Amino acid sequence: MSSVRTPRWGWALTGSGHYFPECLALLRDLEDVDVFVSKAAAEVVRMYRKEFQLPASMRIFRDTTASAAPVGLFYEGVYHTLIVAPATSNTVAKCVYGISDNLATNVFAQAGKCRVPAIVFACDTAPELETMAPEGMVKVYPRRIDLENTARLKEFEATVVAETFAELTEAIGRRRAEIAANVS
Repeated sequence: MSSVRTPRWGWALTGSGHYFPECLALLRDLEDVDVFVSKAAAEVVRMYRKEFQLPASMRIFRDTTASAAPVGLFYEGVYHTLIVAPATSNTVAKCVYGISDNLATNVFAQAGKCRVPAIVFACDTAPELETMAPEGMVKVYPRRIDLENTARLKEFEATVVAETFAELTEAIGRRRAEIAANVS
């Protein structure tokens, strides 16, 4: 087992700007959290540079190794929960089909293999959405395949799929309560 005394939250950022500042605010409210930043997320972070300030206690892992070396921490019992938020349709599709070719999809796969519960905030969840981009509000029209993949991901064991930011907040709150109950 790892020398980490308190199991941590894992949070994977993908290349979506959908509720990105709001997700960062939720992330900042958690204690004992590690952040996994995919290459696409690193590009989005630059767009939202002002909002990306995290406490010094958070460990940040960037997608810089071919084998996504940080995923080994899941096998050491370091994480009690993985959050993937916001999750692009690309990330959701890769998760559904078992493709783990970047840091975000790899930590999702390893969380599942290690029976670590996951919460995924899928971005493409309705036929028509509005989302805030760095330059303002835009309309998005997810494709049928995007909606189907979100539905498929909901069938995964130990995975909660949030379709709205409110659902993400509620899912994190429920998981916090479960963790607190298990500690008592």
